[in-house]
Amino acid sequence: MGLKIIKPLMTTDVQISVVPVVQRFFTEMEKSIPENTTYRIDAGKFLDDSGNKVEYFPPLNLNNSYFNVYINGFLQMEENFAYTAGEEGIGNLLITVPEGSEIPAGTPIILEVVNFEPVVHNSRKN
Repeated sequence: MGLKIIKPLMTTDVQISVVPVVQRFFTEMEKSIPENTTYRIDAGKFLDDSGNKVEYFPPLNLNNSYFNVYINGFLQMEENFAYTAGEEGIGNLLITVPEGSEIPAGTPIILEVVNFEPVVHNSRKN
């Protein structure tokens, strides 16, 4: 008798999808930041989408998240920023202003944090 391929048949009532959880935080520069300067903005200086003061920055899910920074409405290059999650006093955004650039006082800063989270759907009907 020749070899046969065994194909196991499995069914499941569970489906998993990946859903982005997007959080945006808004602030304005309090003072002008000159070139070749690293400036720290504490989490407590930001407002959320509802206009409430931010109490903490959310953690980034390991290998399943990212953050974007927009200055005056323009997406910025990642290498100029560092993000630290946590409550006010710990959570912050570090901005390194490159040579030949500056950020004037009053310039809007938007921080966008995106985490992808699994959602389990059970299609079994009881």
